Amino acid sequence: MRLRYVAAAKTDVGQKRQGNEDRFCLDPSLGLYVVADGMGGHAAGEVASRLAVETIQEWMEKYLSGADVAIVGPAVAAGSAEANFLLSSIRLANRIIFDSAKDRREYAGMGTTVVAVLAQDDRFVLAHVGDSRIYRIRQDDIVQISRDHSFVQEQVDNGMMSAAEAHQSQYRHMITRALGLKESVDVDLTEQPARPGDVLLLCSDGLSDLLDDEDMLVAVRDHADDLEQACQALVARANSKGGDDNITVLVVQAKAGNEVESVHRGSTGVAAAAEGRGMFARLKRAWKDSIGGS
Repeated sequence: MRLRYVAAAKTDVGQKRQGNEDRFCLDPSLGLYVVADGMGGHAAGEVASRLAVETIQEWMEKYLSGADVAIVGPAVAAGSAEANFLLSSIRLANRIIFDSAKDRREYAGMGTTVVAVLAQDDRFVLAHVGDSRIYRIRQDDIVQISRDHSFVQEQVDNGMMSAAEAHQSQYRHMITRALGLKESVDVDLTEQPARPGDVLLLCSDGLSDLLDDEDMLVAVRDHADDLEQACQALVARANSKGGDDNITVLVVQAKAGNEVESVHRGSTGVAAAAEGRGMFARLKRAWKDSIGGS
């Protein structure tokens, strides 16, 4: 069965931060949905997250349009062409962020998490690096389908810490993978079938740190017919519990049919933000020139 996808997103500075280092991409024409949570001093986190989402969006558009551009890194033999395109665009974003941090002192140490979904026909391609998350809501069930790349998750996996202890640990924000920290990065990549009614929820840890699975499920279920309201409800709930960090949430719902829809108003994500594009374009162009790219 061919599916169509409805999507909405919202990002918010939260209650305790001065700036927003989260960014997202909502591009229904490509079926591409991305959330990135930047880190680094002197606004470098904002630079890293924006470079990530803009690079991924730009290169996925090239790949999916059939442009003659090279795949970055080895292909995954068991993956579809589209999955390898997404993997390649994330690897490229990693290298651009890494090189930008190396070349400019004020960007030293910057990086970003990323979760990305490519929704096409009757399947989802899912990719992630870091501790931003992807959840799937199917009927009355919610499941985290990404796995945090973090110190506490490794402790849980090794039986040294319970999930409850990990959630309360002072080390829960110590991530073990991010874009931009090394010249290359390992990306978790999977493909899953989509069913009518499935909802994927992508978020930064500003949401998942404060809301448990049931909170997220209830907010989405209560606004199943209005994804924009669902996003607003999720952000409001996180802010009501302290809003300790920037909060970004993006929801994608699969429906039967062929039409592509999206809902996207009043956000500070890539599709709405023109400020600073010149600087980011120059950074990417300088990197492409350095490797002889087009």
